Amino acid sequence: MWEALLGGSGRGTLHAWEGDRFSHTTWAAVTADARAMAGTLRAAGVVPGTRVAAVLSNTPEAVRGLLAAWIAGAAVASLPLPARGMTAPEYGAQITALLDRVDPVVLLADPGLLPMLPATAGRDLPVLPWTALTGGPGGVEPCPPGPDETAFIQCSSGSTSVPKGCALTPRAIAAQLGMMLEMAGSTPGREVIGCWLPLSHDMGAFGCLLNSWAYDFDLVLSTPERFGMAPRSWFRDLSEFGATMTAGTSTALHLATRAQSRTTPLPRELALRVLTLGAERVDWDTIAAATERFAPSGLRPEAFMPAYGLAEATLAVACTPYDRRPHAAAFDRDALLAGRAEPAPEGAPGSVRLVSNGPALPGVRITAGPPGTSAELHISSPSLATHYHGDPERTAERFTGGGLRTEDLGFEHDGEIYVAGRSDDLLSVGGRKIYAAEVEAALDALGPLRQGASVLLDTGRAGAVELVLLTEPRRRRDDFPAIADDIAAVARGTAGVALAECWFLEQGTVPRTPSGKVQRNRCRALLGDDRLRTIARVRLG
Repeated sequence: MWEALLGGSGRGTLHAWEGDRFSHTTWAAVTADARAMAGTLRAAGVVPGTRVAAVLSNTPEAVRGLLAAWIAGAAVASLPLPARGMTAPEYGAQITALLDRVDPVVLLADPGLLPMLPATAGRDLPVLPWTALTGGPGGVEPCPPGPDETAFIQCSSGSTSVPKGCALTPRAIAAQLGMMLEMAGSTPGREVIGCWLPLSHDMGAFGCLLNSWAYDFDLVLSTPERFGMAPRSWFRDLSEFGATMTAGTSTALHLATRAQSRTTPLPRELALRVLTLGAERVDWDTIAAATERFAPSGLRPEAFMPAYGLAEATLAVACTPYDRRPHAAAFDRDALLAGRAEPAPEGAPGSVRLVSNGPALPGVRITAGPPGTSAELHISSPSLATHYHGDPERTAERFTGGGLRTEDLGFEHDGEIYVAGRSDDLLSVGGRKIYAAEVEAALDALGPLRQGASVLLDTGRAGAVELVLLTEPRRRRDDFPAIADDIAAVARGTAGVALAECWFLEQGTVPRTPSGKVQRNRCRALLGDDRLRTIARVRLG
């Protein structure tokens, strides 16, 4: 994994978005800068065996700083960016808890983020902006962590709980990079990766940044803020730079597809051959709409690569094979809820359509009980983390028998992996179980609601469980009771349940991670909180 640090060719180029344009620097020059920055880190107390806490932003300074920390011999603890809707005190408390676990010798972040970080005077912890590392004394001989030492602690914001620190070794990271090279049919030095995903998230850090750096690919590095303001910038960048690979979420693909004009073509025909979709449940209708919208620009349906992964496995564990069209299959909903995976005719009443994530990657084993069972997925992989740093109790609960309990529910069918949802998404109402994500996905087709901005929650009132939906409408309007009735009809038709109440929220209110996943646990905690910025509440029934 460390060849580039120790003198790789570095002919590839980092194209990084800065302000209003891209800068262009070869990987060789990036690595040389990182060696100089390592001297500043050494002066701050970073030596082999120590830890550097970092809020990795999509800036060229952060890219260099990550490499500099490894050159100086440290393990990098990647801390989350503030989730959408999170206040400064909430974010400061989250970072404080993570710093207690990580015990770093320095904390690095963008200058604009420093006011949100907790005061560290009591722990004698230097807090430095990435820019403070430039112009260092240099002269540091690279001494990165050994193959089985911790090199990276992934603390990206989760969708369900307080971030866990997945401890990854160079051996595990190298195994994942090798898997990605094979699964995409890539050749070192011959790819261009386009990325807007936050580098604080495993998909951005490993799938895009380290994949490019390790294999000398060009990297077109945009920012999540730019994508949020202008979703069409994603495919425009892919077009202008001739990107061959990219990654994103199903929701992001929907936004980019909707933003792409039918009458204004992309600057150049797309060279894209791999578009990995992950981090959330993949929606088949979104793939179909994107295929139709971008086909005139040269996008082939074979480019879409639904995948299943998790931070504990560095990144991917299953993936649709390269150059094969993705596909979906229908299964009986009630059987899935009862723990059985029973195929159903497409479109049959009571069926649910799931997108296949392809077979397990080479060297990976995924199990979910006996054949025909839908249950918690267990994985073993050469790219698996060794433990949760500073959390022995959670480590003992999840890392068992040489593998990992994922807390994701799914099954294998015809040799391929299907994910039905997370255990957190499984709600119990009136003695029945339902998948919240299935109802939420069905609501995405309801015109007045924003895509991916509906959250179904179970709440206890007067000793009974009630279902409450939080959602963001596309615009303010005066017919919310009628829309609530439509929402209730979708919930009944999809899962056979009755909603008690709909909360219509201002745009941008539903809590999300920086990569776009809804944080169900924070939504539940914020019920009744003024920060939800409620437009209207409609009681049903």
